[in-house]
Amino acid sequence: MESLINSNIAYLLLVGGFVLLIAALFAPGTGLLELGALMALLLGGLELIRLAPLVNWWALALLVLGVVPFLLAVRRSRNLVYLFVAVVAFIIGSAYLFQGAAWWQPGVDPILAVIVSALAAGYVWIATTKVLEADRARPRHDLKALIGALGEAKTRIDDEGSVQVMGELWSAHSKVPIASGADIRVVGREGFILEVMPVEELRAKEQ
Repeated sequence: MESLINSNIAYLLLVGGFVLLIAALFAPGTGLLELGALMALLLGGLELIRLAPLVNWWALALLVLGVVPFLLAVRRSRNLVYLFVAVVAFIIGSAYLFQGAAWWQPGVDPILAVIVSALAAGYVWIATTKVLEADRARPRHDLKALIGALGEAKTRIDDEGSVQVMGELWSAHSKVPIASGADIRVVGREGFILEVMPVEELRAKEQ
């Protein structure tokens, strides 16, 4: 019973540390996720070393091989067959990661393995696909070419708002209020936030 409890704890710590590490890669800056991942992986690693004689290496290999269909699921997010195959591999590999009381018994609680594998794989899959989609959706324009470009205010713009410039929606702000639907010109940029002015006011200044 003690071996079963320890193997469950080791399994939870390792998976939790891995998930926290992935979350830290997607949301760096606070240091809390990185610290949590480090602590979980360190404690899980120490427990894994203690349980090393009980490790089923074929189950560990199955966990590693499960990464292949998982990566295919990420690249082909509409085809969930790969994700299903990966989750099945993770569940079997997780349940039998450690030896049970008999050779055919799992060393990790099967219910725990199912829940944790499904939640962890689902979270990482969703987070990874969202990041990849956002990367593909990034503007491919030369951002310097935006300065001076004409567009249209899609919302009222003051401290913040949205404009359409060069066929894409951008966050924008203005030193003067701009009504929705007004023609605008880009006069500056701060990262991906454009500074705009109403075309009418610019024309009035030029005259």
